[in-house]
Amino acid sequence: MKQILCFLLACMALAVEAKEINVKSPDGKLVVTIDDEQGLLNYSVSYMGQTMLKPSALGLKADIGDFTRGLTLKEMKESSIDKTYTMTRAKASSAHYVARQADLIYTNGEGLPLTITFCVSNNDIAYRYSLQPKGESRLSAVIYNETSAFNFPEATTTFLTPQSLPMVGWQRTKPSYEEDYKADRPLTERSAFGEGFTFPCLFKVPAGWVLVSETGVGSNYCASHLSDYEAGRGYTVTYPNIGEMNGLGSHWAGIPLPGSTPWRTITVGTTLKPIVETTIPYDVVDPLYEPTQDYKPGRYTWSWLIWQDESVNYDDQVKMIDVSAAMGFEYVLVDNWWDKQIGRDRIVELNRYANSKGVKLLLWYNSNGYANDAPQTPKHCMNTALARNREMAWLQKLGIAGIKVDFLGSDKQESLKLYEDILADANRYGLQVVFHGCTIPRGWERMYPNYVASEATLASENIMFSEYHAKQEGFELTMHPFARNAIGSFDWGGIILNHHISRDNKSRHRRYTTDIFELASGIVLQTSVNCVAMYPNNLQDVPQFELDFLKQLPTIWDEVRFLDGYPTKYVVLARRTGDKWYVAGMNGTQQVKTLQLSLPMFAGQTVQCYIDQPGKKGAPSTPVLKTLKVDKKGIAKVAIQPMGGLILTR
Repeated sequence: MKQILCFLLACMALAVEAKEINVKSPDGKLVVTIDDEQGLLNYSVSYMGQTMLKPSALGLKADIGDFTRGLTLKEMKESSIDKTYTMTRAKASSAHYVARQADLIYTNGEGLPLTITFCVSNNDIAYRYSLQPKGESRLSAVIYNETSAFNFPEATTTFLTPQSLPMVGWQRTKPSYEEDYKADRPLTERSAFGEGFTFPCLFKVPAGWVLVSETGVGSNYCASHLSDYEAGRGYTVTYPNIGEMNGLGSHWAGIPLPGSTPWRTITVGTTLKPIVETTIPYDVVDPLYEPTQDYKPGRYTWSWLIWQDESVNYDDQVKMIDVSAAMGFEYVLVDNWWDKQIGRDRIVELNRYANSKGVKLLLWYNSNGYANDAPQTPKHCMNTALARNREMAWLQKLGIAGIKVDFLGSDKQESLKLYEDILADANRYGLQVVFHGCTIPRGWERMYPNYVASEATLASENIMFSEYHAKQEGFELTMHPFARNAIGSFDWGGIILNHHISRDNKSRHRRYTTDIFELASGIVLQTSVNCVAMYPNNLQDVPQFELDFLKQLPTIWDEVRFLDGYPTKYVVLARRTGDKWYVAGMNGTQQVKTLQLSLPMFAGQTVQCYIDQPGKKGAPSTPVLKTLKVDKKGIAKVAIQPMGGLILTR
């Protein structure tokens, strides 16, 4: 990793009178204006001269002082950032972060300092607060709340998912970030449960698009979300509900002094391109430790999605291992109850069989000690250091590749510490980690090199649970590239190939997306260890060209480009691995989507085209593989069928 921090402007400490301060992006198009009129801090954001955020409050309250009013600007330091870094787990393998930085030092009525740092790149803003010790004795602080706000123009519409009430849902495991998105709603619409909205939050403003989230949250702070909208004020940063984790643990945040809050992030653009392609979750954070090994990307099969709990037995897991081996997949995920329904001794035997087939196992764990009532085992293996070290030493001895840890239903700092402890301990034992029933990642691919992905949305299991969500799959999967997957790796949980959501592939409700939609989801939805929810029958009932595609499906990407789309309706992305490009599209609506795509990477070339052929007289469409000639200008016209997909590659 190469990192260069160059100061292009002299870092001048200036005594400054109250006034407006402008911090501009390197290209000058994005401007953040900070004002401290009457001792109240606010900022506003414009892009290409158009308002993206109206004046929005800044500040926080802590046990050492009130930094929301009576503030006076004392010093301003300006500098420039120019750094490059590499990653293996995110949407791009490398990033070049160029930004202007302003450190604004204010004092409150007691003379105590608050530093607000703004980093402004061409489409992204990140800001955070820093506090200093109070005298020689106060070397820590409790942050009670922030006034940090996001005040949008009145004509803005929203694409949001509500924060859950605590200790509700399955065995009181919420909030688990598994609520429905609502699209194109007015600012004034209240959240479903009165708890506000989970990050990331997407807004369509009159001049374009804005994505709001946060990054750099580990054991150092609690995770946050947005409040309900308040006229004239907008949305404000809100800390976890005190009732989470059975009411145990603080819903405030504690930091050492000197110390800083996490970064609040804002991505803006006239189109959705900067939203999809942003790397701001990683730009302003650094790795917390070095990897103990080169963690291997890949694909996994997973019996539980359709075969459910009863499939977690030795014989069914052998069948899944055989599917992975036949497809050249790297992993099999053995889900909950394996310690009871297979047993630890037979897991050793199962692992030996998997290894003989060139396949590695991933094992499921309940995170729980006392935080909720989820009964699934193994339990009490991940919630304390003693238990983790004992369990992970056993996993390392077997050569288990990774773990999936479930039911972490809280954003409190104590819960975030558990995430970090699991990741850090797992790295010592050479294990990669997936989280389910959990919060969103906040820069974690860069902070924790053995972190793979999180669920943190209504994922594929809901297609199994209800026909409603099977019908909603198109809506949901064309939302995530613009929000959930834009800010971090996403374990959706399966390219589904069964036409009916049942073991016999005949009963229960059907799948409402086409095969090509499902294949395209493996490219559109990014995670470095990706689930292909195949079953033994799929080796015979899926067309050979689809199987051949899945056998070479990449999971590591060097570059992503947004080509076209609209949240909850359709999306087309291009991803590059090495020198090979894949263009993938999904149509989440019931109408044919005819598009003219600009594909300079394929200009003048003939490409393979995976597409749905419309059926005659209303019959279902069928998947086909054909060729498509892209013209010399790189323009291709395509039609994506209802709930259908598209893949172009060479």
